[in-house]
Amino acid sequence: MADSSMIGLVTSHGTIEVEKGRLAFFAKAIGETDPVYTDLAAARDAGHPTLPVPPTFLVCLNGEVARPFNVLAKLKLDLARILHAEQAWTYHRMAYVGDTLSFETKIDEVYDKKGGALHFVVQNTRVTNQNGEHVADLRSALVERKMQ
Repeated sequence: MADSSMIGLVTSHGTIEVEKGRLAFFAKAIGETDPVYTDLAAARDAGHPTLPVPPTFLVCLNGEVARPFNVLAKLKLDLARILHAEQAWTYHRMAYVGDTLSFETKIDEVYDKKGGALHFVVQNTRVTNQNGEHVADLRSALVERKMQ
């Protein structure tokens, strides 16, 4: 089980390119209707150099880089006893088709609630682009229900 000694531990890191086809598939899957995310002319008319990345797409890309089941094993969490407890994003700049994004995830907090019945692990992911520019911070928390 994760404990406070793991705070600061890098649980995953890697890079991935934002591909136009995958972005189009994502936009269709979520029912995106704003042409800025699917039509290059509309994106350029809106002042973007190319197609921008919809905000939640970063979570999908991070999932590929992080390989969540490897992270759960590293944290010694029981998949049958965990829930996704929180998700938050802070954006610093846009990401675009063709960008190569780097994701580095670290353990930020580990704590218990309900007299130890609930065990929380909070991770923060820093996203940067190929120029080293800070794109976003992704925060997520998992909660594991402990055996009583």
